Amino acid sequence: MGEIALLGLEFYGRHGVRPEEGRLGARFVVDLWLRVPFEGRGDRLEETVDYAAVYALVEEVVRHRRFYLIEALADHLAEELLRAFPRLEGVRVRVHKPHAPIPGVFRDVYAETEKVRS
Repeated sequence: MGEIALLGLEFYGRHGVRPEEGRLGARFVVDLWLRVPFEGRGDRLEETVDYAAVYALVEEVVRHRRFYLIEALADHLAEELLRAFPRLEGVRVRVHKPHAPIPGVFRDVYAETEKVRS
C-alpha cells in the first residue's frame, strides 16, 4: 500500500469554542497521509489521487465551515476525503491549532484521526 503525504497545508479559519475565535479567526495547519494503492498501476493521474483536488477540498472545509473543536474538524475532513476520493483506502488527518487560546507557553496543539475504508 502506498502513502502520499501533504504536509503543512495552511489556512485561515474560524474554529474554536470561544466567540472571539469565530469572530477573529486564526491560522490552522493540516497534515494528510493518504493510503493509495498506486504501486504497479502506471504513470497516470487516474491511478492515484489528484493532490490539487485534495487541497481544494481541505481548503473549502477549513476556510468556509465552522467547527468548535479541531477534533470534529479532523474527523469531518477524514470522512469527506474518503467520500470524495474512491481510490483512497485510508487517511490520517492532523489539524494543528498553533495559536490555541491556552494561558501558557506551548509549541503546538493538534488533533489527529485515522480512518480506513470499510
